[in-house]
Amino acid sequence: MSDVAKVEALVKKYHALKSEIAKVIVGQDQVVSQILISIFSGGHALLIGVPGLAKTLMVNTIAQTLGLDFKRIQFTPDLMPSDILGSEILDENRHFKFIKGPIFANIILADEINRTPPKTQAALLEAMQERSVTVAGHNYKLDLPYFVLATQNPIEQEGTYPLPEAQLDRFMFAINLDYPTFDEEVQVVKATTTDVQVTVNSLFSAQEIIDIQHVIRRMPVADNVIEYAVKMVAKTRPNGASPSELVKTYIDWGAGPRASQNLILAAKTHAAIHGKFSPDIENVQAVAESILRHRIIKNYKAEAEGISEEQIIKSLF
Repeated sequence: MSDVAKVEALVKKYHALKSEIAKVIVGQDQVVSQILISIFSGGHALLIGVPGLAKTLMVNTIAQTLGLDFKRIQFTPDLMPSDILGSEILDENRHFKFIKGPIFANIILADEINRTPPKTQAALLEAMQERSVTVAGHNYKLDLPYFVLATQNPIEQEGTYPLPEAQLDRFMFAINLDYPTFDEEVQVVKATTTDVQVTVNSLFSAQEIIDIQHVIRRMPVADNVIEYAVKMVAKTRPNGASPSELVKTYIDWGAGPRASQNLILAAKTHAAIHGKFSPDIENVQAVAESILRHRIIKNYKAEAEGISEEQIIKSLF
């Protein structure tokens, strides 16, 4: 099948996927789209929202519809790296045997990732970047495709450990979840207080998702689109060549080169799911907020004056 036919097939399957997920998840259309873009791009996503917004259910449902192996890790202050990665034990023949931890799955839901100390948060770093794990000197490859979808509660400060910048940078998207609208909440309450069990169908296989990732990487991109994305990221750096007034006043640190790479990859996927064979500047703008939100560090003045990341990102367009 040619790449053009594969993109056309993806558009159809994407719409089927959205309606399958909608059987369980009411609303949150943008959030679901962004998670799927990060999966088809091969990136990780951080979901930020208060409790009860169906973050866990959403990830579980998406894993089922994509036909992928799914594991959930509940992060707690006493969790150790070996609880995630696995550990070596002595078997009955007195040989060391490696028992795999929950990190060995296609989709990992890292629930409340900011509740665990940095030592355990860092256990995910190699898996996220290299798609492999090193335990007791042995390197174990993870099954592809591999995604970490982490959740974080923005309102709790007690007993939490903010993610270090190096780890935040490894998340392709930081996705904000808002409360549902009145009508959506009515639907949620109706659907979840009955005895009806909804089943979702699996529409993809692991190999199909890997194939889609390769097709998206092969998509051509015009030089002016790449230059636009790189210029946008460069504008977030207050000490760079062309920062805006807003950036100079309110930003301490700007985004790194990973932001430019992710902008183009996500723009390619955004174009593909909308039936286009090459991304344009509108596709870059459509994904910019969630890609740059967690990569720019505001200063105290921005906090004091209530300037949001979204306002600053919009000023870069």
